[in-house]
Amino acid sequence: MITMEHVFKSYKVAKRNAGMKEACKALFRREVETIHALSDVSFTIEDGEMVGYIGPNGAGKSSTIKILSGILTPESGSCLVDGRIPWKHRKEHVRRIGVVFGQRSQLWWDVPVIDSFALLKDIYSISPQEYRNNMEELTQLLHLQELLKMPVRQLSLGQRMRCEIAASLLHSPRILFLDEPTIGLDAVSKLAVREFILRLNQTHKTTVILTTHDMQDIEALTRRIILIGRGRVLLDGTLEDMRELAAEHGTADAGYSGQAEQTVIHDLPAGRSGQIASAGCEPGRSDESLERIVAALYHKLDIV
Repeated sequence: MITMEHVFKSYKVAKRNAGMKEACKALFRREVETIHALSDVSFTIEDGEMVGYIGPNGAGKSSTIKILSGILTPESGSCLVDGRIPWKHRKEHVRRIGVVFGQRSQLWWDVPVIDSFALLKDIYSISPQEYRNNMEELTQLLHLQELLKMPVRQLSLGQRMRCEIAASLLHSPRILFLDEPTIGLDAVSKLAVREFILRLNQTHKTTVILTTHDMQDIEALTRRIILIGRGRVLLDGTLEDMRELAAEHGTADAGYSGQAEQTVIHDLPAGRSGQIASAGCEPGRSDESLERIVAALYHKLDIV
């Protein structure tokens, strides 16, 4: 379904100090820094799988999503999404994917939500029957009945995010990219979004890639996680694998039981590449402690 192999992407960022003098200097001689957003990123995601894609700010998560959705073109490497190269077959590709960016909107700000949906129907050339069926299902599951006639600017953040998710699914995409879909949401809205994503995956076998800093989202929705830091994939496994890795680096006191499985860990600092043993996590471990483990692991791996 989704394959990335040895993908590299970098950006050039202009920098200067404050002041008019520095601004004039920059007109003739600009200081430029190269940021390596992705460095040799490789992974494969199967049809119908839900994967958590995590890492600190600036790790390369959004750059990966933008390459997979066809917004960005990598400098080297290969990428196939459902048999298509995203940036070369953009029109065909976007008909088969849905994308939700938590801090960006695809809805028109001053018109009712239903008008935005109707415009998306025309953009994606959705048949009337498919549009009616999807609208009925999404309206019921996401509780949009009272929201469709309201202008987007008058919606709360949680209400808008439910509408954003519905908008990304009107054309029945096979793959859904979620970039911080629960950012800023209250507990009730988060639970509603999580329950809907789980049902979507179970009912329609939609492939979901979730990028988030909320470890409760990861625990509730995904079994597999990909940890990225400084543009490199550091771990591809389960939450238990990450806890074990944290324990090996001395970031958490953990008790483990059960039979160990081998999971490949890539590009760890100081020659730590190789394999680690994963095992069942200790019962009763809290979400808060998991977030502390993740934060400490980021520091130990020097990726923040």
